[in-house]
Amino acid sequence: MAKSTTTYEVLLNLDVTADRADRADFEHVEFVNCIFGDLSKLNFTNCYFKNCNLSNAKTIGSRLQNCLFKDSKLLGTNFSGARDLSFEVHFENCNLDYSSFDKKKMNKSSFKNCKIHHSNFTQCDLSKSTLSNCDLFETLFSGTNLSGLDFTENRNFMIDPETNALKGTKFLTSQLAGLLYRYPIIITH
Repeated sequence: MAKSTTTYEVLLNLDVTADRADRADFEHVEFVNCIFGDLSKLNFTNCYFKNCNLSNAKTIGSRLQNCLFKDSKLLGTNFSGARDLSFEVHFENCNLDYSSFDKKKMNKSSFKNCKIHHSNFTQCDLSKSTLSNCDLFETLFSGTNLSGLDFTENRNFMIDPETNALKGTKFLTSQLAGLLYRYPIIITH
């Protein structure tokens, strides 16, 4: 997702952890260098987060519709509590270590150039999403729909073909170890 040419309201250096937002709805808002500790029950539509820190942010009952996070830190953020209706998020150059998308339908979401270590995509539907040039070290995929995804530019993933949907998913032959890790076999080049 590219940031649209629509005029955005710009909010700089906001700390939603310390001083709770005075409104619940944000549409076409650009947040720059902001800190968010709690997004619960807030609605974000077509918003852009640049250089923001959303680490460990709560998302219970929040709406995240077509939101772009760029160059931001989202360590330990649990997106599972966000509302499912119209949930669509895009990440570019973000750190999503220890984040959770458990049971989320990702609705054309995207992850580009992201570090996603020790994260959770259990029972998530990523079939209409994209992952490009992401480091997925020890990220959990279990009961996850990965059908149609292209993993050829991603690295450090371990995906069990027996517990995940992989119809039409693309991998490089050099990535087979990430698919066969649970079997007592030796793969050589």
